[in-house]
Amino acid sequence: MFFSATLRGGFFMSLLVDTVLASGSEHPSPGGQYSYRVLGPCCRLFDREELPWPCCRLAWRSKEPSWRRVGRRFVPDLAARRCPSYAVELLQPGSRPTCTIITLFPQRLAPGLQEWWYSKLPGSLEAGNLAPPAPAP
Repeated sequence: MFFSATLRGGFFMSLLVDTVLASGSEHPSPGGQYSYRVLGPCCRLFDREELPWPCCRLAWRSKEPSWRRVGRRFVPDLAARRCPSYAVELLQPGSRPTCTIITLFPQRLAPGLQEWWYSKLPGSLEAGNLAPPAPAP
């Protein structure tokens, strides 16, 4: 696993990752309050049906959302497309394991891994594209 810390804007530290976390591996949360077991990588999607309902207020000035939305209902979440997301099982002390999705925003995906994770190319839909490309040495 390759990590590269970069300083952005003088205050934000991000890690560049080029491999996915192994399924079944356990990791502590960033704050250390719980642990989680990785079930596998996933693509965080945004449901376009959750957009605001059309309205007739003057503030919109005819720029209100349309009832007839064109395109796909589920689209990749723009806020999470540069960060790895995983389906995980939260392992909280004293409670039952809970399945959820975690996005590791302090980490940034390497360009090759980001292309595999959130690809728009038709070749990404092939059945053999289940694993990311091997990291460069």
